[in-house]
Amino acid sequence: MAKVVIDANVIISAAFGGNPLRAVIRAMEEDEVYLSQAIERELTDVFSKLAKKLKTEHITFLNERMRELIGMAKQVFVSTRVVLSRDPKDDHYLALCKEVKADFLITGDKDLLNIPLEALEENGISCRILTPQEFVEGA
Repeated sequence: MAKVVIDANVIISAAFGGNPLRAVIRAMEEDEVYLSQAIERELTDVFSKLAKKLKTEHITFLNERMRELIGMAKQVFVSTRVVLSRDPKDDHYLALCKEVKADFLITGDKDLLNIPLEALEENGISCRILTPQEFVEGA
């Protein structure tokens, strides 16, 4: 069973189907998914912004799925600090990956996807950073 961290934007995108949804479902069914309080806050913030733009049934569906995921994921307090990404907000995902010794980080974020494997290893991070499609296709 792999240890997986999923970017908040992938989780939100999963509400609209496609590979993000397939990746989240696969991770939840086959692997251990890890979240932190910071990622939960990010999900809540994004959800609040989207709620103003979506129909009631989409809001309800998204909220139910988000609560389901949060309830099933393993909650972790992140004490590790990593400074590696061009976007400092992304460093929290890397710190969580390091903290739980994640096998995969699923994201669509180009800043994270472009971090060289050597840089991850130098920072004690052993996970592969994949797009939802790459994860679905058999990471």
